[in-house]
Amino acid sequence: MRQPSAAAGPSPRPRPSEPGSSDPYAERYKLATSITCAYVSLYTGLMIDAAGLRVIRAIDEHGSFTAAALHLGYSQPAVSQMVKRLEQRLGTVLVERVGRNVRLTEAGEVLSRAAVPVMSALATAEEEIASITGLRSGRVRLMAFPSSSVTLVPRALAHVRSQHPGVQVTFTEAEPPESIAALRAGECDLAVAFSYPGSPVGRGEDLEDFVVHHLLTEEVRVALPTTHRLAGDEVVDMADLADEDWIAGCPRCRGHLLQVAADAGFQPKLSFETEDYVAVQGFVAAGLGVAMIPDLIRHSTHNDDVVVKRLAQRTVREIHVVTTEDLERVPAVAATLEALRTNACKAVPDDQPVG
Repeated sequence: MRQPSAAAGPSPRPRPSEPGSSDPYAERYKLATSITCAYVSLYTGLMIDAAGLRVIRAIDEHGSFTAAALHLGYSQPAVSQMVKRLEQRLGTVLVERVGRNVRLTEAGEVLSRAAVPVMSALATAEEEIASITGLRSGRVRLMAFPSSSVTLVPRALAHVRSQHPGVQVTFTEAEPPESIAALRAGECDLAVAFSYPGSPVGRGEDLEDFVVHHLLTEEVRVALPTTHRLAGDEVVDMADLADEDWIAGCPRCRGHLLQVAADAGFQPKLSFETEDYVAVQGFVAAGLGVAMIPDLIRHSTHNDDVVVKRLAQRTVREIHVVTTEDLERVPAVAATLEALRTNACKAVPDDQPVG
């Protein structure tokens, strides 16, 4: 797993979805691919470069080497050399000298006509890239686990929209194993994930190719019905809950519950399972059992019939955002990453994010 590195400047935006999808970038990607393939074919087969095309077009429009050089900001000898080099590469005359005047040959006219769409496409690409690097546009695909979508993710996305309204952030809920796999497959740019002590972010996934940024540490507590015999205690010992029915969450959360209970000397009775923390609190409020609740949920949802208590055996959950070295240099991705870091402390006020 690589440590976060300082931003080294913009890199190309992640590849858009394939043409034919509903992605708004699909048609633009299709056009850019066609132009790029055509240009690469020209360059590798005939060695026609963009600078040469500009020179031939300028000679056609302005009627002389001197006027073309003035228009392009080159010296006249430089223009002459570029034309000579093109002619040598192509094996034919492109410009006919007639006294002090010049005119394009038939081959030169072909190049001049070809220059128009190529120069237009390059100008469009330059403008789009400038827009992306200047955060006037850009797209970020974010995946995050459900409990983070209650507070952390909405605050961060609102921050991005406020600061960079041209940046489009799409969001999909996914637990850490799925979100890390999606990041590896190129299906997302940022994955907000969590881990428990002894259970790393990747849970068996090799994270060598990723950069993991630590956002915050949140405490995990126990939720009890208000009628519970321990509801009045400030701190609850896990061992005192050995005979309770338990409401378990996602597989990773369930594994953490089993580990904490084992450390306290018992095996919990898992009577109910749901990954919806609102439903968890509903089960607790109805007196059907007790549950472990992370602070992200404690600060965002409330049930009058549930009390949340600190455990004597303090346990925590770490929140991270995972990406790649290349992606974190994309301006829109970097801005979203910074928004997540900035808003981490607001999601769990009792905790301070790690810088």
